[in-house]
Amino acid sequence: MKMKKKVQFIIRNQPVRVDEEAAHRVLPNKNVQAIGPFVLLEYILAYKESSNEMQKAVVGKCSRPHRGIITLTYILSGEVEYIDSMGNHAKLSSGGAHWMKAGKGIVHYEAVSRECRINNTNVSIVRFWINLPSKYKSGEPEYFSLQANDIPKQILANDAGWIKILSGEYDNMIAGVPCYSKEFLYHIHLEAGKQFSPITDLAWEIAAFLLTNGTLINDMVFDAGEFIGFSSEGEFIEINNNSKTAMDIILFGGEPYNEPIVADGTFVMNTPHEITQAYNDYYDGKYGYILFDKKKLL
Repeated sequence: MKMKKKVQFIIRNQPVRVDEEAAHRVLPNKNVQAIGPFVLLEYILAYKESSNEMQKAVVGKCSRPHRGIITLTYILSGEVEYIDSMGNHAKLSSGGAHWMKAGKGIVHYEAVSRECRINNTNVSIVRFWINLPSKYKSGEPEYFSLQANDIPKQILANDAGWIKILSGEYDNMIAGVPCYSKEFLYHIHLEAGKQFSPITDLAWEIAAFLLTNGTLINDMVFDAGEFIGFSSEGEFIEINNNSKTAMDIILFGGEPYNEPIVADGTFVMNTPHEITQAYNDYYDGKYGYILFDKKKLL
């Protein structure tokens, strides 16, 4: 008989300021450094900023170097602009995702659009860092711009809702971006009064981030902004929506990352020496530069 996975820990919002963004960082936390290859999860919310304050902002303030990871920014609502030192420039709105493999080094700028910040438009964004295995950390940088209709989506049985596959695969549907480890990242939308029980791999580390209140998972009620880590025991997770409105969950995980993790700033490598080299290469200009044009920035 299959067993439900046990909830191992619960983390609530940990507000942080990330450049111009109001964010809640829930991974890493006091319980875990990573979930499978996922080493960072931030939930970004709207905040209001006057047009005068925006004019004073330094263009490029949100640009930063990365090495050794993938960044995946999924836009639930709002609009996010992306620019990098390879010349990629894209703006995506609700349902889209920016996917970037830093590899041996890249500089990128990623920020909520000016209109959203000035007008206090509803913004809801989840940002992940996915750790690359050591053999891929020296690879060439790569970027994918995914519109909402580029992300595979499957309707759940009994019209229970739908599941979007942002990374990995589900029921023979494969995400539109490459995977460098065994992992998955889903957005699950469950209609009122419905139930969904995804089967999980016993060997994988799994977590959930709640986007709505009153989510019932394995007989426990959780609220928006809570981060749940599951134990390795059990084969499935039971999700129930007993409310009168639809609810949304981010479910993700993967095979444990079995190499050393050394993180410093925006670099995630395997040894302190590699971190030093990452900084040296950045200061030597090996990641390239972003040529900002203020007129083209949103």
